[in-house]
Amino acid sequence: MKDFSGKLAVITGGGTGMGRELARALVAEGCDVAMCDVSAPNMAETQKLCEKNAPQGVRVLSHEADVSDESQVIAFRNAVKTHFDTDHINLLFNNAGIAGAGSFVVDDRDEWERTFNICWGGVYFCSRAFMPMLVASSEGHIINTSSVNGFWASIGPQNAHTSYSASKFAVKGFTEALVTDLRINAPHVKASVVMPGHIGTQIVANSAAVHGRTEVLGTVGAGMTDDERADFEARAEAFEQNAPMTAAEATQVILDGVREERWRILVGEDAKRLDEAVRGDPEQAYEESFLGLLMPGVNDTEAAS
Repeated sequence: MKDFSGKLAVITGGGTGMGRELARALVAEGCDVAMCDVSAPNMAETQKLCEKNAPQGVRVLSHEADVSDESQVIAFRNAVKTHFDTDHINLLFNNAGIAGAGSFVVDDRDEWERTFNICWGGVYFCSRAFMPMLVASSEGHIINTSSVNGFWASIGPQNAHTSYSASKFAVKGFTEALVTDLRINAPHVKASVVMPGHIGTQIVANSAAVHGRTEVLGTVGAGMTDDERADFEARAEAFEQNAPMTAAEATQVILDGVREERWRILVGEDAKRLDEAVRGDPEQAYEESFLGLLMPGVNDTEAAS
C-alpha cells in the first residue's frame, strides 16, 4: 500500500501520542480516519488538528470507546460502517495501550488485568471486529503496536514489569502468526508488528487516568501531597519531553514500514540497539550486567539506579 489517499484507516488510542500523530499524518495524505479513545476531549483536540490540514472531502470520525470491552469495540465498528457507509476498511492500527501493575506477585489483580486487557485484549477484540472489513477490501493492512517489552520483558533489574510485558509479547506473537495466516487465507491483507523504544508520548499520565489514580511506574497513588503530585507531573512530563524520538517522528517510521510491507517495524535507535543486544546474548538479558551492553561506560550499579 504505497498510497494512503482515498483509503480508510481505523486507529485506536487516537486521543494522544502516536495515535494522534497517525491520524494527523494519514488525514494529510487524503486518508479517511476513524479513531476511538476513552477520552472524548483528547479526541476532540485530535480531530481539530486533523481537520485543520485535511484535504477537501477527507472525513474524520471520533468515537469514545474502551477497547478492553468487546461490546464497545463492536459499537465502534458499527459506527464506522454507518458513518462511512462502507463494508470495508484498508488500515487497522491497534495502537491503544497503557502501563501499570508491574508485579504479578504483589500488585493489585484488578490493575494488573486492566493493563493486560487494554494492551492485549484491545488488540484481540479490535482484530476480531474489523478483520472481516479488512478482508472485504481490495488491499488491507493490520498494524499492531507491541513494544521493545514485547521481546525484552524488563525495564531494569530493580522493577517488575509483568503485565505490560506479557501483553506486548502476546501482541508480537499474534501478529507474527497472522503473517502466515493472512498469506494463506487473505493474501491481499498484510500484517505488521510495531516495536517502539522510548517515544515521547503521554502514556505515563494517560495510564494514571485510566487506572483512576496516579500509581504508575513507581509513583505514588491517590491522596498524595502537593509535593508528591508535582513530582509525578514532572516525571510524566520528563518521559515525554526527554524521549529520543517524538510521536510524530515515530509515526513516519511506522507509515514507511507499512508502505514497504515490512512485518517487523522497530522504532527508534534505542529499540534497534536493544533488539541486537537481546538477540546477541539472550541468556544474560535479565542480569544487571546486561545493562552495560545497552549503555557502555555505565557500571551496573549506576545503570540499575
